[in-house]
Amino acid sequence: MSKSIKISKQNEFRYIQLGLNIAYYRKLQGYTQEELAEAAGISRSHLSAIEAPNIIHNISLEAIFNIAAALKIDAYKLLEFRE
Repeated sequence: MSKSIKISKQNEFRYIQLGLNIAYYRKLQGYTQEELAEAAGISRSHLSAIEAPNIIHNISLEAIFNIAAALKIDAYKLLEFRE
């Protein structure tokens, strides 16, 4: 069962940056969305929604940790936001 969480306006930037960071590290390592999604144990459509800068999409810590592990980077790197 999925629980919907309201995302505040002030956090929208963070969600967008998180998605952009995931896309950056994925492309840097030469993964397709399909390959990274499979390695992280999530669907390609879920990863696509997370990476899309025009969509604010919830992501769990579990998914963040799994994506970071699949990319072989520390999870904090996905949460480094640049102004």
